[in-house]
Amino acid sequence: MLTRRRFNHGVALATLSGAADLRAVDGNKLAVQIPKGYDLVWHDEFSKDGPPDPRQWGYEHGFIRNRELQWYQPQNARCRNGRLIIEARRQTVRNPHYQLGSTDWRYSRKYAQYTSASLTTRGKHSWKYGIFAMRGRIDIRQGLWPAWWTLGVSKPWPACGEIDIMEYYQGHINANVAWQNANGSSHWKRKFTQVASLHEPHWARQFHLWVMHWEPTFIRLYLDGHLYNHVDLSHTLDPRFDNFNPFHQPVYMILNLAVGGEALSPTRTKFPGYFEVNYVRIYQRR
Repeated sequence: MLTRRRFNHGVALATLSGAADLRAVDGNKLAVQIPKGYDLVWHDEFSKDGPPDPRQWGYEHGFIRNRELQWYQPQNARCRNGRLIIEARRQTVRNPHYQLGSTDWRYSRKYAQYTSASLTTRGKHSWKYGIFAMRGRIDIRQGLWPAWWTLGVSKPWPACGEIDIMEYYQGHINANVAWQNANGSSHWKRKFTQVASLHEPHWARQFHLWVMHWEPTFIRLYLDGHLYNHVDLSHTLDPRFDNFNPFHQPVYMILNLAVGGEALSPTRTKFPGYFEVNYVRIYQRR
């Protein structure tokens, strides 16, 4: 288990207590200055080569969501040189759950034409409030869909609440928060930016910093120190569950690299594709 401690790395910016943009001195070495009163409660630096630490991470298996093309399997994730590497491959694998004549996309495909990995802390670790930080490098070519996101530990989706701290597809970097409407559909507060609009050369070759600052009254999502989305949690009540607020419960997180689905066709994309993570760190108030 981790000892609770302060843990600041790299170039300090400004505290996350204000809503102003945080600007980096050096974007590729961007780091967050953690406000006083917060301690590091969980982290993974991916410093040991080989499979990800099984005490920290589990895996999703097979076809999971969004009619995506990839078959999720653990062997597409590895740690090397201080990085978690999730690799998407053009690779044919048999679907053991195939059912002739099924109308369910998870069972109607006899084979998957792509493989990748999806890591999750579900059943191992969850957190309620705090500052979540991830330094990573994402592949922004067509058909690839990297994401770092959370789901609440109770209630089915979308009532459980979803926070997309980092999501990329179709040329957009997204910072989204979703919960359930009165009619049972999902309500999204979406913010996105096109990669080209960042005006940085070789953006996809660089590592970037994604941060969520989550308190009982708000969620703020940052990319490289810039505030991209702010959600007032007094507005995220679910009338179908007696005004249950999904963002007042613990969440688990997911790191995955999907292929296809809303990310468009990957047929003209050269594989493999990669989602690389330098670290994930979570700080909470004492």
